[in-house]
Amino acid sequence: MSCLRASISQVDDSWHVLIIAIEKAPSLGEMMLAAWQLARQMAVTLVEETLAERAARPTRWPQCTQCGTPLESKGLVERCVTGLIGTVRWKRRVGRCPNGCPIGHGAPLDIEIGLQAQQRTSAARQRAACALAVFVPFTVAAVLLHLLTGAMVSPGAIWQWVQSAGHRARQDLDRQLEALAAGQFPQEEPLDATTAALPLLIGTDGVMVPFRPQEGQPHGRTRWQEVKVGVLARLGWRVTQTGKRVSHLVRRRLVAVRGSRDDLEPRLWLEAMQQGVLSAKQVVWLSDGGRGFWELFYDYFAGYAVGILDCSHAAQNLWKAARAWLDGRTHRARQWFTGARRRLRDGDVDTVLEDLVDTLVWEDLPASARQTLENVYVYLARHRNYIDYARYRALGFPLGSGMVESACKWLIQQRFKGVGMRWSEEGFHHLLLLRLAWVNGRFDALFTFGSSPNS
Repeated sequence: MSCLRASISQVDDSWHVLIIAIEKAPSLGEMMLAAWQLARQMAVTLVEETLAERAARPTRWPQCTQCGTPLESKGLVERCVTGLIGTVRWKRRVGRCPNGCPIGHGAPLDIEIGLQAQQRTSAARQRAACALAVFVPFTVAAVLLHLLTGAMVSPGAIWQWVQSAGHRARQDLDRQLEALAAGQFPQEEPLDATTAALPLLIGTDGVMVPFRPQEGQPHGRTRWQEVKVGVLARLGWRVTQTGKRVSHLVRRRLVAVRGSRDDLEPRLWLEAMQQGVLSAKQVVWLSDGGRGFWELFYDYFAGYAVGILDCSHAAQNLWKAARAWLDGRTHRARQWFTGARRRLRDGDVDTVLEDLVDTLVWEDLPASARQTLENVYVYLARHRNYIDYARYRALGFPLGSGMVESACKWLIQQRFKGVGMRWSEEGFHHLLLLRLAWVNGRFDALFTFGSSPNS
């Protein structure tokens, strides 16, 4: 046995058992698991000894907050906190006001090491639990946290931690929105020169989420509500193994809210300013034909951005015209649609519009087909300035809103639309804010570590 293993075995009998488990482990995985358990126990012992040494030092008692008299010691009282390494227990001196003021007891060591009253778990453990809950259901997060730390935690406790962290995120967002409404512009996030020179892409979309019929009532008919999502990213380029130059997104940021366009507007504008919409060399707005999203573009971004209507969405409207006019099952309909879509992508928008106008003058055109063709014509004419796809392609801009759909899939679909899931409004909102904080690189700021003994 090596000197290290021999010295460790002499400290504690349970450590000796784990040393033997490491030596006899038949596989590397079992060896590492036993070593991890030993490391946690050693860490707990080291922290407990350090806390015991600090508790033995002379105590500087604070003054009573009511009468100003220094507190008096009432002896040692045990405290425990569970963290990533396990549960740490120690005793520290507590004091009370000698005049009997109703302030409860005070523990100077608790304040020194960054503990709050009644705190039973470390900030690092809460952070780890919330990080797991960002990706998996609360029950699964509890199991994973137990496997990682050896300490049990209930799914309900993780839910409470998520609500608390989400509430902090909500307060921070509200403060930023209030400052923006008062005319105080946020600081731009720092960018290196290479990234700052890339075009800034902004896109929007909506996705439906299942909610409970009433708060606190899991039974009843599901209410489906739309969550509006905004994506902001820099458009970069990379070369594939075959030598092809393709675009990819750099520094992606997401915005989302359950509500109307009025709820999305200030949040998207706030994030856009943080991502440099006012200083970017090129800004691109990419969205489908939803009227609300384009009104948002006109109100906030038209003076800074090049607008692009999702090409696939424009093509869908062309197919509506072909189906109504020529019966979508016929070869002629498919032929006309293929040609119109090609002309649209090649920048020959006027020819497509002229074809629709020529068709509308037919006297024997059915009323339903005429109405559909008129709607498609108005749709394309209204977005005439945003469907110059040949120019956009030459500039290297994407023509489809795939980046927005991908963001919706990750942010909303994967976590909030699992089998049997239905959300309360508060529960959804707080977890959504944590997922946004994670992808936007602001997750750690929601957790205060201080000098917690188990952080």
